[in-house]
Amino acid sequence: PSLSNPMFSHRSSRELWTILLGRSALREPAQIEAELDRHWEKLHQGLTYYKPASSSAVARLKANKEAAKPLKDFSLRISKLLGLDEEKSLQILQCYLQEDYRGTRNSLKSVLQDERQSQALLLKIADFYFEERVCLLRCVLLLLTYFQDERHPYKAEYASCVNKLEKDLVANYKSQFENLFKAEAPTWETHGNLMTERQISRWFRQCLREQSLLLEILFLYYAYFEMSPTDLLSFTKLFKEQGFGLRQTNRHLVDKSMDPLVDRIGYFSSLILVEGMDIDFLHKCALEDCTDQHQFYSTPEVTKEMDQLLLTLGDIPHHGPVLLSWVLLRHTLKPNESSPVVRKIGNTALQLGVFKYLSTMLQGLGVSGNNCTASTAKMCIYGLLSFVITSFEEETLGSPQHLIDAACEVLSAPSLAELFWEMRPNMGLGMILDSAVGMFPHKTGPLLQLLTALLSNKSTVKKVYTFLDKMSFYTEVYKQKPNEIISKDDETLWRRQIPKLLYPLGSGQTNLRMPQGVLGQVVMAGEQGYVVRWDYSYSAWTLFTCEVEMLLHVVSTADVIAHCERVKPILDLVHKIISTDWTVSDCLLPLTSRIYMLLQRLTSVINPPVAVIASCVNCLIVLAARNPGKVWSSLHHTGFLPFASSPLTSMAQSISAEGMKAGNYGNLLVQIEQPRGEYAVTIAFLRLITTLVKGQLGSTQNKGLIPCVLLVLKEMLPTYHKWRYNTYGVRERIGCLILELVHAILNLSPEGEDAGSTPTLQSLCIYSLANTEAGQAVVNIMGVGVDTIDMVLAAQPSSGGTEGPEQILIQTVKLAFSVTNNVIRLKPPSDVASPLEQALTQHGGHGNNLIAVLAKYIYHKHDPALPRLAIQLLKRLATVAPMSVYACLGSDAAAIRDAFLTRLQSRTEDMRIKVMILEFLTVAVETQPGLIELFLNLEVKDGSEGSKEFLLGEWSCLQVVLDLIDSKQQGKYWCPPLLQRAALAFLLALWQDRRDSAISVLRTKDKFWENLTTPLFGTLPSPSEMTEYCVLETCAFVMKIIGLEIYYVVSGSLEPSLKDALQRFSSGRRYEYWSQYVKALVAHISETEEEGVRSFPETQMLISAWRMLLILSTSHSDVMQLTEESVKLKLFMDVLDGTKAALLVPRSLPCLRLGSMMATLLLILLKQWRSVVATAPDILTPLALVLESVLQADQQLMERTKAKVFSALISVLQIQGLNGERPASIPQLPQLLLCVCDTVKDEALALMDSTHHLAPPGDTPEDRDSMETDSPRCLQKDQRDGVCVLALHLAKELCRVDEDGEHWVSVMRQVPVLPSVLSALELSLRLRQNLFFSEASLHLLLTLARTPQGAAAVAGAGLIQSICLPLLSVYEVSSNGGSQSFSRKAQDSPCWPGVYRLCMSLMESLLKTLRYNFINEALDFVGVHQERILQCLNAVRTVQSLVCLDEADHTVGFLLQLSSFCKEWQFHLPKLLRDVQVNLCYLCQTCTYLLHSKKMLHHYLQAKNGEALPPGPLARPQRVAAALLTQHTAKEAADGGEREEAEQKGLLTVQCSLLKILSKALAALQRFTPDCCQILLDQVRPYPHAVRLSFSAPAFDPDVPPSFGTLLGTINVALSMLGEIEKKKEPASLNIASLASPDEIQALKSLLMFTMENGFYVLTSQATRCLKDPSIVPRDKQRLKQELSSELSTLLSALYRHFRRGSPSSPASSQSKTPGPKGSHEGQEPIIQLVQAFVRLVQR
Repeated sequence: PSLSNPMFSHRSSRELWTILLGRSALREPAQIEAELDRHWEKLHQGLTYYKPASSSAVARLKANKEAAKPLKDFSLRISKLLGLDEEKSLQILQCYLQEDYRGTRNSLKSVLQDERQSQALLLKIADFYFEERVCLLRCVLLLLTYFQDERHPYKAEYASCVNKLEKDLVANYKSQFENLFKAEAPTWETHGNLMTERQISRWFRQCLREQSLLLEILFLYYAYFEMSPTDLLSFTKLFKEQGFGLRQTNRHLVDKSMDPLVDRIGYFSSLILVEGMDIDFLHKCALEDCTDQHQFYSTPEVTKEMDQLLLTLGDIPHHGPVLLSWVLLRHTLKPNESSPVVRKIGNTALQLGVFKYLSTMLQGLGVSGNNCTASTAKMCIYGLLSFVITSFEEETLGSPQHLIDAACEVLSAPSLAELFWEMRPNMGLGMILDSAVGMFPHKTGPLLQLLTALLSNKSTVKKVYTFLDKMSFYTEVYKQKPNEIISKDDETLWRRQIPKLLYPLGSGQTNLRMPQGVLGQVVMAGEQGYVVRWDYSYSAWTLFTCEVEMLLHVVSTADVIAHCERVKPILDLVHKIISTDWTVSDCLLPLTSRIYMLLQRLTSVINPPVAVIASCVNCLIVLAARNPGKVWSSLHHTGFLPFASSPLTSMAQSISAEGMKAGNYGNLLVQIEQPRGEYAVTIAFLRLITTLVKGQLGSTQNKGLIPCVLLVLKEMLPTYHKWRYNTYGVRERIGCLILELVHAILNLSPEGEDAGSTPTLQSLCIYSLANTEAGQAVVNIMGVGVDTIDMVLAAQPSSGGTEGPEQILIQTVKLAFSVTNNVIRLKPPSDVASPLEQALTQHGGHGNNLIAVLAKYIYHKHDPALPRLAIQLLKRLATVAPMSVYACLGSDAAAIRDAFLTRLQSRTEDMRIKVMILEFLTVAVETQPGLIELFLNLEVKDGSEGSKEFLLGEWSCLQVVLDLIDSKQQGKYWCPPLLQRAALAFLLALWQDRRDSAISVLRTKDKFWENLTTPLFGTLPSPSEMTEYCVLETCAFVMKIIGLEIYYVVSGSLEPSLKDALQRFSSGRRYEYWSQYVKALVAHISETEEEGVRSFPETQMLISAWRMLLILSTSHSDVMQLTEESVKLKLFMDVLDGTKAALLVPRSLPCLRLGSMMATLLLILLKQWRSVVATAPDILTPLALVLESVLQADQQLMERTKAKVFSALISVLQIQGLNGERPASIPQLPQLLLCVCDTVKDEALALMDSTHHLAPPGDTPEDRDSMETDSPRCLQKDQRDGVCVLALHLAKELCRVDEDGEHWVSVMRQVPVLPSVLSALELSLRLRQNLFFSEASLHLLLTLARTPQGAAAVAGAGLIQSICLPLLSVYEVSSNGGSQSFSRKAQDSPCWPGVYRLCMSLMESLLKTLRYNFINEALDFVGVHQERILQCLNAVRTVQSLVCLDEADHTVGFLLQLSSFCKEWQFHLPKLLRDVQVNLCYLCQTCTYLLHSKKMLHHYLQAKNGEALPPGPLARPQRVAAALLTQHTAKEAADGGEREEAEQKGLLTVQCSLLKILSKALAALQRFTPDCCQILLDQVRPYPHAVRLSFSAPAFDPDVPPSFGTLLGTINVALSMLGEIEKKKEPASLNIASLASPDEIQALKSLLMFTMENGFYVLTSQATRCLKDPSIVPRDKQRLKQELSSELSTLLSALYRHFRRGSPSSPASSQSKTPGPKGSHEGQEPIIQLVQAFVRLVQR
């Protein structure tokens, strides 16, 4: 057995006490019962359980094989020091090591060997042993306190234990008490040289403490069980012998600090004897006249002996109650026998001042005892007092005031006040009340003191109120007989002759008026004067109001002190009444409303009566709790509170307290309270301000409180600990109240504070604590440290009270933690650390910095909340402060780690501490690398070099965490759901932070994955029945861990057990289960408002984790076993339903957040699971409903969600479009269109506003060099995924579906979409802003323009005005004719050239659709943009980037459409027409040259791009072979082969673009060149020559004009490309066929045919034109005929060969009128027939 880990099987007494208090994890009654059964013997034996040392115990210890030798040796040293049984010493040592040892287990060896360290350890163990003994007695005390209390949860368990203990309890504990007070003090001779004087004093204090606890146990026992007369006798002898605690054997050791303990022993000795005489039963016997039933009636011997004993008593106050009780007993049972003895004993009791002693004793017990003992003592004394007053005349009992004080102390016990009101008024204490009424209102004090004590609950309040409301006597004292009185001769009865106002107050004020004829009885008459009791009925409440008025009148005279004494009890009574029952406060308005005036007057006199002021403020506290606004407004005018003389504007002014006055209270604090050291008003003031703050006043009132709070923060908090104090405990109380106030301010809800430049209460508090001495004061409070608190706790004489100074100290430290935590949380972020943060995180030497102090609170065992809050603050600091906690802990780090883990492992530890420790570690994973390494405690396994394998160290937190997630532990009391959740959160943090060493250990642990995934296989309660929401988070963490593991680990390397779990997850239909559950959760939250918000964070966490799993499954479906289409469909539909549930009626913010999350998931699944979505039932209906709902919701919140819903709809429409669904299947189309168009209109208008708003005064941005926009986005409006852009795209998709326009036409009539879009477009183009919007709106217009209706609508809405001129801003033609505009940007990224190209396409589309209706606009457009158009046609020669080619393609396409309207063009823009024709010819030449010479093209591309490829992917329109250009760029291609293939693909792309441009250019030229028929009819004048009469090959030089050679070259190139496509048999070469799909090849062939046809046509047309032209010399004509004849014949024969192989006809020929199968016979190709005819013509 190792030294480091002692075998631990015993539970310490302290732990047992914690369990019985219900402060541990064991909370179930059955668990408590098991604990009591297990430790019954220990409780039964009491202190004798700790046996003295003996030789047999030494032998047993040596025989013990379990313990290590060093521990056994050390146990012998403990035994010597404590005189304790050696085996018990080992037990104590083991308990100490387990619970209180503050070193590491590894350091223990060296500590035991080192003399100095081992001595210190011995003394600590001695303290621990003393604490153990006390806790054992406390356990018994606890059982006796509550075993008959019906309200206690463990009453039954306690009762059965007490029943078992009962028979021997008295004998055992009495003998232990005797042993203790007779025990000889230890000396260094007997107990070793560690037994110094100081240690002896410690021993004696412990001895006294145990005596008082034993007596307390006996007293409580006798409160429930009867004492026999012989026992009473033996106890009396025993207590007499030890002088009621004063005659201790070791009384020479008593010092002043032990007096309270000695007093307690005396109190309990006295109480046990009084309880033993059973006065209550005696009283009952006397009332029922059956005194013979009392146990003392039949024991004359005992009685006699008692008489003798008691006659010898009387020298100490503790004897008083015993003597008084005995007098009663003897007087009641045998009044005749013993009158002299009784009288003597009675006199002695009165001489001892028994009633004064009783009130002192009850106060003493009440302050420091547990309340039950004090109230049991009060019950006991209540019986005694009642009987004494009933049996004896009141006058004979000494001072009436002492009697009243004692009665008041007694009546403060719960339920005694009710008992009093139920009794007959002339019995017992009722007689004291009667005599007090007899002297009222001459003496108001006694009656009010009694009535205040008699208030305990609402029923007693009513009784007291009525009692005072109906007074029937008015007692007055006269020095001599007044004149207006008639009296009887014997002066016993007086009669009033005239009425009298009882108070000299002004007219109209409340007063009492005694009418004439009232009779008064003279109670006392003599030389001092007369006491007259008038028979006059009045309400004492009116009298009290008059008293307060009188005080207000005499406030500045000498009578003020006397009046204050009369008014203070009134105020105390009012305070008690309204705090007990608020409903009476209305009746007390005359009094409560005068309090403000009292405060104002009393606080401004020279020597203010502090006690009355405090009473006033106390009343206001109760009023403020109910009606803060009214109290504040009334108080505000009294000048009592601090105030600001000028309005507060800035934080600096507020903090400097400039212009602030301390008010009457501030002066009173400095001038009266601090010099005197009494702080009643300060305590009340702090409570009042706290109450006002908690009352949630409005922000204006809160601003008024700023001066008060500033006074506290500036003048009180930093210095209160230095003030003078007369009473112990007041300082702690003031500190606690100050922090309670600050805590309340920091917890104000932010909506109560308006955010402005002026400071609010909260911001002032935060600033003050972060930057001034107030913060340092709070740091000092936190720095008290665990040792000081433990010392204060150990010094308390009591048996665990709740309101002692030690409790207040703990509460203050806890508040300091909470306040600091909140200040750091709420502090506005800044780059500089505030003084508070510096103080918290500065490194001090020797581990005395605050971080170490905070961490050491883990050693505190008394109040579990203290370490918990300390760790919470550590957690906050670890997150925000730039420091290493590990470094701050210094050499104590490992020991503190062990303490944390010990508490985490303990099965009885309070669960909330464990959760907080795990939360702290979870934060540390990310922010505290050193600390987390310490806690992970991983050891490197000795393996081969280089490869590191890790093992868990002995003190690794992972072991604890693995235990917590073990599936076998679930449901056990030590692993509640919250703790499991915290453990999984910690594991998730490891995965998220990629702590590979820890993860590698965990993932290979046996059963780790099985245990981890267990939560996912359980069945959760339905969302409406869910109580423990943390279970949702538990499952979420598991999902996230699995997701991260799958994401980061290659699928082949996943642990087999994880794969098994995923397999089970899939086969067990868990995907469907969780999908259904998430859907139900979302539905539940959207249906239930309040409840839903409570569980929102957990629900959000689960949905987020589920979303992550599903997104992962789209890319890792094999690993995750999610491959079945039907399952995917079910999951998809659940997500859709969930989105619908959350967004259909978006009520609250949580709903919207969940809806947004679900919408994101929906969008991703739509993109990834297209095949699944295609088979889904109706998706559009729910989405359309959601869209409608979302569009009606709040704008700000819904921006992102709207975008997601739009995107989803676009995706669905695109998927369904690809699947060829017809519009008939979309019944929601009209409604959808309406919604979307509305949105588009609104968004377009909003965009215009914001663009105007942002446009610079110069109207257009200056920076126009590049075609890209760098201008800032407008008020976050124009985004690629913004609502506006997506709505436009959705509108486009919907219009595409609705081709025939049966819906959109009517919608666009209803909603002015087009005008608003065009206006916004015009502005955007002009300012060159809103790129994404411009692009999207043009796409929409382009879609509309494809149908006649749409084109008409677009043109009619004024498109040309919106586009034509503004488009000039989009590009810029540079002066040197070359243009920067042809950038080499990727073609698909949105850019302004793209917008220009779209405009070009739009014009083309409109012209194509509308023809003559649009020709004027088209010509305008060409006219305006002619420079750009010509430049573009030229640019192909210099820039072969895809962007440039794309623009050329669009431009030529537009010109092709326009070429149909040659005459109009000729008429309007003749010069431009000629330029265009020339440029088109040159363009044909360039394209032909580049297509003809591949190598040259390749070289150009490399030279231009520095790379063999055009950058970026292809433009969307090019659905030709080029579409194969994937992401492979030459850079990424790994080896030469791939590189070559990539280059070939790039080259092919450019070739295809050139071919398209060429084909369109030729088609346009074909329209410009004269028709053959026209030429033959000699109508050729308007047509100039297009080509030169030359047959050289096509050139690249701009100086070489296009010629017939160019056209022949074009046809040749097309023919050779056709041939290339056919070469399928050549695997070696990278030909076109190997790079393209069959469809693309088919399209390419058609394009080539089209090019050839147009080439032939232009060639024949131009040749015929030349042959017919008279201006050409015949020799040239002859040469033309010869060249063409030979060239065309060659071409024709090549064509014949091609058609024999069977190639498609051109698009043009297929549209020709001749029916019949395509290409069935080559002679039928019309173009060939034409060429043949021409050749024949030429050959003539």
